[in-house]
Amino acid sequence: MGLSVTLIQQPLVWQDAAANRARFAALLEPLAGRTDLIVLPETFTTGFSMDVARLGEPAAGATCDWLLERAARLNAAITGSVITAAAGRYYNRLLWATPAGELRHYDKRHLFRMGREHEHFTAGREAVSLEWRGLRICPLVCYDLRFPVFSRRRPGLDYELLVYVANWPAARGYAWAQLLRARAIENQAYVVGVNRVGADGAGVDYAGGSAAFDCLGQPLTELGAEPGLVTVVLEGAQLRTFREKFPAHLDADRFTLET
Repeated sequence: MGLSVTLIQQPLVWQDAAANRARFAALLEPLAGRTDLIVLPETFTTGFSMDVARLGEPAAGATCDWLLERAARLNAAITGSVITAAAGRYYNRLLWATPAGELRHYDKRHLFRMGREHEHFTAGREAVSLEWRGLRICPLVCYDLRFPVFSRRRPGLDYELLVYVANWPAARGYAWAQLLRARAIENQAYVVGVNRVGADGAGVDYAGGSAAFDCLGQPLTELGAEPGLVTVVLEGAQLRTFREKFPAHLDADRFTLET
């Protein structure tokens, strides 16, 4: 059996975590027992805000509890990023919750300087690879998509699925689609990208474009510019067979990543 992945593309209520959690809870309820992994957008509780001192949640805060409750209720892993306060710093932290009560995280490495994110958040250090129901998964956040070396398969970071959660503006929507395809082709991996729609409180417009691609860069599903929810099944055995028949990764250049 493949891994069922559900992409949730929605507008976000600006800087209102409770309202966003309530909205997503209602959307997710019908998915109970029908999917393996639910992917929410970047900063899904607040929108892409720099008001970190007011909005930052503690590392074990209300949204962490909410994600663990949803994961257990729906029997699915759930991921998305949240503004998180830890040890006097703020992180754009991707959270990964499972039905068994496991909560993992990845802190966004590449901070979007054009939005002054680097002035308010602390960058993460390392990407992570997680195993979930038969697939190895590497979850990343938005601007990370532009940096192929960090996303690349390498010793200690092997995976079959790249997941990008995002608040990617409409003005650069073409780049979003092309970069998702490129990451799939060059890494011989499935790629899932989940973006938001609507305008945020800073006046930035988002046109969605959430999608899943196979290892050849061919679309498995694509959402347009409207709110939507779609589930796609990713076949790990099929991907592994392709890698065995076309092992381009064996000829990849070796490198050391400085973090």
